[in-house]
Amino acid sequence: METKKQSSNIAFQKWIAFVGVVLFIGKIVAWKLTNSDAVFSDAMESIVNVISAFMGLYSLYLAAKPRDENHPYGHGKVEFVTSAIEGSLISIAGLMIIYEGTNSLISGKILNKLDLGIWIIAATAVINYIVGYISIQKGKLENSIVLISSGKHLQSDTITTLGVVVSLVLVYFTKLVWIDSVVALILGVYIIIIGYKIIRKSLSGIMDEADPEMLTKLAAFLNKNRKPDWIDIHNVKIQQFGSRLHIDAHLTLPWYFELRTAHDEMEEVIKLIAKNTDRSVEFNFHMDDCKPTSCAICQIMNCPVRQHVFTKKIEWNGENISQPTKHTLNN
Repeated sequence: METKKQSSNIAFQKWIAFVGVVLFIGKIVAWKLTNSDAVFSDAMESIVNVISAFMGLYSLYLAAKPRDENHPYGHGKVEFVTSAIEGSLISIAGLMIIYEGTNSLISGKILNKLDLGIWIIAATAVINYIVGYISIQKGKLENSIVLISSGKHLQSDTITTLGVVVSLVLVYFTKLVWIDSVVALILGVYIIIIGYKIIRKSLSGIMDEADPEMLTKLAAFLNKNRKPDWIDIHNVKIQQFGSRLHIDAHLTLPWYFELRTAHDEMEEVIKLIAKNTDRSVEFNFHMDDCKPTSCAICQIMNCPVRQHVFTKKIEWNGENISQPTKHTLNN
């Protein structure tokens, strides 16, 4: 199943790369026809589209490779690396656009054949948006950061392209050439912001930054399905490797459980999570024995060795399941 998804993602990324090349050629033609800074800004972003599409294709191919001795967790992290490079390229393109736009404002520029340029650029906007939307939806379905990143980039390119179309229309009717350069500057800043956001998300994945939303959903699910024997769960960590997840956790169980019983309880928690997620998950659960301090939050009413009365049920949430120590009334 996982291999079929990966093959499908790679095939779709090939189409993104092909579309990127075609649209880049179209925008270069429009730039040569019009001599517009705004069109130049759109063409520069398309260069990034083409490069990032092929990088995304490579990363999906590499991420699909099975784990080996040198990569025991697989190759999925490469998706974060390529997304970070893509974000950097986007930011560099934004800086180039700002440079060209500023230079044109100072020195002036003559624009040509704006009517034909408008039609060409408008057509690329429509194609970009459609492909971007499909890429995002498929990326969410397959849990692929590369497809989601590519789709968002294409849709952000659509927004900038529409801005270019509007600026060309304004220049065409008003003859105010400086509008073209000002729009290019605005788009340059916007592109840099988009690049920063992609870099930020990629670095958080590379650094295994905690995902509060994912932890909150997991805690809510465990709360809903918890058993009294599952006295506590803590030190939960979730790592993402491409479309796969790795979950570490400590499960506190009654100290008097024999090993087989304790292991069965742990397996029940693992299977419960695995059956209710659409992603491939690897688990590393550690079994902890309960302590006297656990009695106050333990919900086993007929516990034969209870030393303290039950006082309070600890509701698990995204924040407290990640704490490194067992829960007590004080934490």
